[in-house]
Amino acid sequence: MFSEDTTLRATMPTEALPREDADRFQRVQVSVLGRYMLADRREFPCQVIEMSPGDAMVIAPVSGTVGEKVIIYLDHLGRVEGTIFALMDGGFHMDIVASARRRDKMAAQLTWLANKDILNLPEDRRHERVVPDIRHSSIVLEDGRRYNCKITDISLSGAAVEIDVRPALGTPISLGRMRARVVRHFSDGIAVEFASVQEMLTVVQQNLRVN
Repeated sequence: MFSEDTTLRATMPTEALPREDADRFQRVQVSVLGRYMLADRREFPCQVIEMSPGDAMVIAPVSGTVGEKVIIYLDHLGRVEGTIFALMDGGFHMDIVASARRRDKMAAQLTWLANKDILNLPEDRRHERVVPDIRHSSIVLEDGRRYNCKITDISLSGAAVEIDVRPALGTPISLGRMRARVVRHFSDGIAVEFASVQEMLTVVQQNLRVN
């Protein structure tokens, strides 16, 4: 899992969020297994029990020290890097170092992990689309023009929409109260990709209500 040239100083993507900013992310309860490597390159199995795009609580046989850098490879989430900022019984609490794009992706993955049992979602919920309970909505362009539309299907990352107009690919729009951009054209509408991930599918559906 850890290659020979893996080092804790390599590929640190951007920077850790300030502690007060990391706390703004909502942690969700998960049960994700993986392996972690401390600064001295020792590896151990671990389990993450709470996580957000900004930090994680890790059950671990060796806790390391406050300020120590750590790399974790987690099931479903892949490589996560950061710094231990607090110790707890049987593990540690770490800040996560990641780019804004990586945090958005992590939010989608955590949403799926946290809700797949509650919502009876299949194993690859991130890519599956479903027909929402609320299908009628509206799309608003940046210049304020509004068009009624009908949601064909939706996922945590995007939606297919029946609409009479075809904004250019890449055009920023608002679907209900969610920011998105046009990524494909269909014969009867468009596909959009959301700018930010919703925490639960029910929240997505609520946000599609026409104001």
